[in-house]
Amino acid sequence: MKKFVLFVSMILGLTLAKAQPPASSSNLDSSPLDMSYYPVDYPVLKIQDKVSEPPVARVVYSRPQKRGRKLFGDLIGYGQVWRLGANEATEIEFFRDVKIDNKVIKKGRYTLYALVNLDTWVLILNKETDTWGAFRYDSSKDVLRTTVPVEKRPDVAEAFSMAFQKAGKGAELIISWDDVLVKLPINW
Repeated sequence: MKKFVLFVSMILGLTLAKAQPPASSSNLDSSPLDMSYYPVDYPVLKIQDKVSEPPVARVVYSRPQKRGRKLFGDLIGYGQVWRLGANEATEIEFFRDVKIDNKVIKKGRYTLYALVNLDTWVLILNKETDTWGAFRYDSSKDVLRTTVPVEKRPDVAEAFSMAFQKAGKGAELIISWDDVLVKLPINW
């Protein structure tokens, strides 16, 4: 009986192994999903019992790569709504009420879009979530629009990135790609 169970287990294992496509780099998304928290590394701090303050914000986005392309003004057209990344539209979640540009933003999830221009970006919080790209962007659902200056990076960032850093009475969401960097100030 043991031999029979072992034989059936081997056959089942081989069948399942063949049913799964092999993992290869060609199967990987070229714009992987990423997530950043404030406080920085909150999940790691939490499991290490080192949390000194509750979570304030989290951003979930896909990280496209530059891959030699001309980005701003070309791939991402000036004055056009951009999802801030690739694939699904970027979402930002606030775990408490915050202030952006002196406006109170209620605790909750929002889609984060941008109108990219040469010297400034208009960052947009929109209450429509769980959407792909900016194909169904509806400005009537905007909660906030704020204009931030474009800063030039001293180097080129190959991968699009978003990360929080402590600043003043809150934090800044640093958005960076290519030779461009913008900061969204968030206060509480």
